[in-house]
Amino acid sequence: MTADLGVQAARVTLERVTKRFGQTVAVDEVSLEIEPGSLVTLLGPSGCGKTTILRMVAGLETVSGGRVFIGDADVTHLPPNARDVTMMFQSYALFPHLSVFENVAYGLRVLRRSEADVRKSAEDALALVGMAGMGERAPNALSGGQQQRVALARSLVMQPKVLLFDEPLSNLDAKLRKRMREEIRLLQQRLGITAIYVTHDQAEALAISDRIVVINKGRIAQIGSPDELYRRPGNRFVAEFIGEANFLPARLDAMEDGHARITLGPQRLNVASPAHQPGPVTVLARPEAIRVRAQGDGLAGTIQKVSYLGSSADYTVETELGPVLITDYEMHGGVLPAGAAVKLEFLAHGVYPLPSA
Repeated sequence: MTADLGVQAARVTLERVTKRFGQTVAVDEVSLEIEPGSLVTLLGPSGCGKTTILRMVAGLETVSGGRVFIGDADVTHLPPNARDVTMMFQSYALFPHLSVFENVAYGLRVLRRSEADVRKSAEDALALVGMAGMGERAPNALSGGQQQRVALARSLVMQPKVLLFDEPLSNLDAKLRKRMREEIRLLQQRLGITAIYVTHDQAEALAISDRIVVINKGRIAQIGSPDELYRRPGNRFVAEFIGEANFLPARLDAMEDGHARITLGPQRLNVASPAHQPGPVTVLARPEAIRVRAQGDGLAGTIQKVSYLGSSADYTVETELGPVLITDYEMHGGVLPAGAAVKLEFLAHGVYPLPSA
C-alpha cells in the first residue's frame, strides 16, 4: 500500500520565521528542523502561535520574516498548491454533497488525473485508513471517527511530502480520540511520511510524537523527545504544561557525576541533573512518583482531598512544604480518607531540580 501511494518524506526547515498581525508578534523568529519521516508536535496553550506556524508551512499565512524550506526548496513565497503538503483540519472540511469516494478523489480530479488513476489511488487510500468498501456513503452518514479517516485518506491520496494536522481529534470523544491518535501514529510510521501535528493536548503530544516543540508566546520554550520534556523540563513553563507537577522548595547539597544530592523535607535523594550551584532550589516532583503511606518514614502531611478514579486515586496532601498532589496507582492499602495523617516518600526518578532562570 505504501508503494501505491508513493509517499516521499521531506525535511522541513524554518529559519527565523516571524509572523506579525499589525503590531502583534504572533510568531517570533522561530527556527526549527524537522527530520524526514518524523512526527513532530507543536504543543502549547491557545494563542501561543502553534497553528500560525503550521499555516505558514502550508502557505495559508504569509511570512513576515524568515524562510520556510521543504526539502531543499525555499517555499516561503510559494502558494499552498505548489508546496507538496496537505492539511487535516479540525472540522475535517468534507464536502457534504459528495460521496466518501468523491471526497477522496476530489484533489486528483482537480489535477485532471486519468479515471483509472483516480479510482485506484482513491480506493488504495480508503483501504489504507480502514474504509474500503464505504466509498458510496455520504459523509453525514458516518461517525466522527469515520469522517476523520476519510479526511486522512483525502490528504494521503495527494502523495504529499509533508502531512499537516491542525487539532484533528478535538471534535471526538475521549475514547475515540485515544484510538484515532494511535491509528494516526501507526499509519505515519508505516508510510514513513513527515508529519507536523498541532495540539494543546499534552497527552496526545506525549503519545504520538518523535519530538515535541513546546511553544510559549510565539517562541520555542523547549524541543525534545516526550520522555526528555516530561522528566527533564528546561523551565517551569514546560514542567507545568506537560503533565501534572508539584513545585517544592529543597536544598541542593552537592553535584557529582551528573547527579544532584537533594534534601527534600526529611528525605535525601540522588537525582539525575545538569550542573547546579549548591543552595536552595525548586524541584519538580511528579505526582505518580510520590508514595503515600499511612505510616512509616517520609514527609508528614494530612490528606485534604481525595478523588477515586478507578485505576488510581488522586490526593492533595498538606505538608510543611505546601500542598502536594499525588497520583496513587498502587492503592495497596485501599483509598485513604480525607483527614488521615500520612507520610510521603519521593522517588528519585520523578524529582528534578529546575533551572533558576
